[in-house]
Amino acid sequence: MKSLKIVAACTLILSLLVGCGAKEDRLATVQENKKLVLGTSADYPPFEFRKTIDGKDQIVGFDIEIAKEIAKDLGAELEIKDTSLSSLPEELKTGKIDIAIAGLDPTPERENAMEFSTPYYLAEAGVIVRAADKDKYKSPEDLKGMKIGVQLGSTFEDVVQQIPDAKKEMLDKVNDLVLALESNRLEAVVVEKPVAAAFAANRKEVAVAPVELKPVSEGYVIGVRKGSVKLRDEVNKTLERLKQQGKLDEFITQAVQLAEQ
Repeated sequence: MKSLKIVAACTLILSLLVGCGAKEDRLATVQENKKLVLGTSADYPPFEFRKTIDGKDQIVGFDIEIAKEIAKDLGAELEIKDTSLSSLPEELKTGKIDIAIAGLDPTPERENAMEFSTPYYLAEAGVIVRAADKDKYKSPEDLKGMKIGVQLGSTFEDVVQQIPDAKKEMLDKVNDLVLALESNRLEAVVVEKPVAAAFAANRKEVAVAPVELKPVSEGYVIGVRKGSVKLRDEVNKTLERLKQQGKLDEFITQAVQLAEQ
């Protein structure tokens, strides 16, 4: 009986050690399954957004092209999971996704839940307003004390602080923020410049105001689960290759054009 207990205890310890090892790095899982699960929030053109192409609803964009290249370098098939920006850290932690690419800023809060890649794109703020108000707002002071919308979990939560006495309103989806703007529940929405331009190009009710806000981020990064340094290193290798080949500039240009169609 004692020997059986010892065997059972050893088996339990071994299973726990294997479990811990699995949690440490997702690279082995990706390579074994030959599948890379991407978590994103597909409401952020031109970075990630939905587009009907050849009659099919597809998730496309700058970040998606990067994810395809990472999957290719890993010899894996890319699977895309569309979720909310704020849920990505938890989905990485629980293993529902392997990588997160969604215009992520390297915030201290996210650093507790994920490993960061090297920055691949520096975010600059664009201010969306109702088209009729385009010339009304020209500086942060012009928006003083007004309701300003930002995406929950984005770096623009901090950027908005440059607007005096701004009443910050946060939602998960940028599209919902723009709808709130169009229905007069917000006076402006602060997002990434190409995102602002894409919404203005596709919706005549809104426009981009000439309001300059300073970046507060080091640039967008890709997230993998905390401890997955091997997978992070492979992601960095792909990013470096894309930079050297000039592919990142090519991808963002193509994504902006696609978002404006």
